[in-house]
Amino acid sequence: MTTDATSRLTAPLRNVEYRVLWAAEAVSSAGDQLAKVALAILVYNRTGSALWAAVVYALTFLPALAGGLGLSFLADRYRRRTVLSASAAVQAVLVGLMSLPGMPLAVLCLLLVAVQLAASPANAAQNAITREVFTDDELYLRSQDLRGITTNTVQLLGLAGGGLLVSAVGTSWALAVDAVSFAVAAVIVRVWVKNRPAAGSERTTWFSATRWVFGQRKLRVLIALSWLVGLAVVPEGLAAPLAQQLNAPPAAVGWLLAADPLGFVAGAYLLSKFASAPVRQRLLGVLATMSLGLLALFLVQPNLVLALILLALAGAMGSYIITVTATFSTWVPNELRGGAGGLYRTGLRVAQGVGVALGGVVAQTTGSAITAIALAGLAGVALAIPTAFSWTRVRHTVAAGTGL
Repeated sequence: MTTDATSRLTAPLRNVEYRVLWAAEAVSSAGDQLAKVALAILVYNRTGSALWAAVVYALTFLPALAGGLGLSFLADRYRRRTVLSASAAVQAVLVGLMSLPGMPLAVLCLLLVAVQLAASPANAAQNAITREVFTDDELYLRSQDLRGITTNTVQLLGLAGGGLLVSAVGTSWALAVDAVSFAVAAVIVRVWVKNRPAAGSERTTWFSATRWVFGQRKLRVLIALSWLVGLAVVPEGLAAPLAQQLNAPPAAVGWLLAADPLGFVAGAYLLSKFASAPVRQRLLGVLATMSLGLLALFLVQPNLVLALILLALAGAMGSYIITVTATFSTWVPNELRGGAGGLYRTGLRVAQGVGVALGGVVAQTTGSAITAIALAGLAGVALAIPTAFSWTRVRHTVAAGTGL
């Protein structure tokens, strides 16, 4: 543990390559927040249909699932700097076309699908390059802490002011800003990130990484730990009915949505300050279980203040996912890291989507968002406990060097 928490967290920024990767991701993430709000407003204003607005919002997720499985291997087959900069450039052009006033809705949807598909190899390349930049486990884990804190902070800022900013500059200009953010990312990556050789070969396919990952027990357990997040995000999908059930003002929806990422930022910071990589690995099962156990406490029928506290604490415990992701990437060979990372992120995204959908079904069936959240927490604890024991056995096996 260091006595200077700030230098501990920001130490990765001393590396030029990481500074560029971090800045590119932060800028494009901020642009994406604006674009999501702008698209929702644009589509709803044109159609007057909440269904169409929801469909277009869903298109920001669904293609990423297919791309995560089918395109992430490109970050192994080709030079990762090239994949990252080329993907960002393609996204800049596509979002630029989306920003043109009067773009037909059908074309807008097609462009959006293409943008999300292009994001998959970029994300895979970004994660794989970062592990290449930092060979030291502690420094690499701090770099992931900083990324997680930055991403969630951008999300918080988007919740706080995205709608106001889009209303001020207009939907077309908001999309144009997103296009510029991708262009900036493409340029700075091209200039300042090293042009390393391709990690894989021409025989590398998406199935190569998938087959290898599921053949490793230690990675299967890490994936199981990540899938628990699918139940932890149930409150996110129920923020509006939860606020209504708590007899809270309309503004409380935003507070409930912000509680988790705010807690996540605090939890990631505290873990980075006080816990080394081995300690954080030992805590994975405990933190995963606690994050879901806090949701189970919704059984006490909390008021708004207690609900916000529980969600923030659950978010803080949920920052364990940074260690899961970093450990997964570390335990995958470099030549498969892009495809394996795409598989991991796709599974995480699917788990979140399924969890939110199931939470909605339970809330509709029981007539209570509070009950749905509590049941998600109870189910999560029931799954987390055996997963935590499996993780303990795997960790001891890996530490002893006796198997996978």
